[in-house]
Amino acid sequence: MNTEKRPLCAITVYPDTSSSVVYGMYDLLKSVGRDWSFVVDGTVGTSLLDVKLIGATTDSFSLLNGVPTKAEITYSSTDTPDVIIVPEVMIPPGAEIGPEFDPVIQYLKSMYSKGAIIASACSGSLLLAEAGLLDGYDATSHWAYCDTMRRRYPKVDVHGERALVVTGDEHRLVMAGGGTSWLDLALYLIARLTSVERAMEVAKMNLIDWHDVGQQPYARLALTRHSDDAAIRASLEWIAQHVRDSHPVQGMIEASGLPERTFARRFKAAIGMTAIDYVHALRIEDAKQRLESTTDPVEGVSFEVGYEDAAYFSRLFKRSVGLAPAAYRRRFARLREMRPS
Repeated sequence: MNTEKRPLCAITVYPDTSSSVVYGMYDLLKSVGRDWSFVVDGTVGTSLLDVKLIGATTDSFSLLNGVPTKAEITYSSTDTPDVIIVPEVMIPPGAEIGPEFDPVIQYLKSMYSKGAIIASACSGSLLLAEAGLLDGYDATSHWAYCDTMRRRYPKVDVHGERALVVTGDEHRLVMAGGGTSWLDLALYLIARLTSVERAMEVAKMNLIDWHDVGQQPYARLALTRHSDDAAIRASLEWIAQHVRDSHPVQGMIEASGLPERTFARRFKAAIGMTAIDYVHALRIEDAKQRLESTTDPVEGVSFEVGYEDAAYFSRLFKRSVGLAPAAYRRRFARLREMRPS
């Protein structure tokens, strides 16, 4: 495997694929560790993944729809990527895979034997099957190509209904189904190569939720706990350490040193919400992180973030996030469950 500090992700490029998958995957993978801190506190982080386009040559050519591109490295590179990503192949279902794909097929065989993870999006799984990597394993592909895979590769167990399949030796074969399920693939790879928390950040930044909910679950309180008002800044610093206090607003008022009415007016002017709404927002964010990262019961999460009445907490959470706490956990637990131990 690649010995560099940052895992190397190589995205294969060839004329018969689309720019949306190639550069969509490229952008998401490069954003890991870099973009989240920028929206939260204004600092640009360092990308945790080394992402390269790889092809037969470094000569320029056009992807589908005429988008110009060129590989940064070639299949003859001596490095073994940690992950090789195969985007879709735009050939008619049932058509033969031509000799132009021989270089990438041979490369996939070689790299898998050396320990690389091989991942495919959409009909890219045809190349994995053609390489013989899927024999005896479960697989998925775009629904339009599943019958072709079943006929042509009878040793492969094709599951057209599944958006993501992880299989193979040491779980080193990963396939996403059709359409935008490459987003699921990207999140899975990020979770596996870095951490579930990093995958959550990318999902929230890009409103990715396995295709079936809106943006509310991803909303994060992007307050920096800074204010030009010194008194309000003091109250923000206090609540950051005492968010579960039984009388949080009173504590903020005391920390500010202001009369109650003056505090309320200046807090709303500085932060854009009332002090109690700010407290609720902080607590809900704390609850979201606990629901994502623990198996604690909802009642326990409610108590830990400062609410003794679990029913009230659940109503508040659903009003803020758009999902009940248990439903929110089910949405985000899938990343954790899919990650191999």
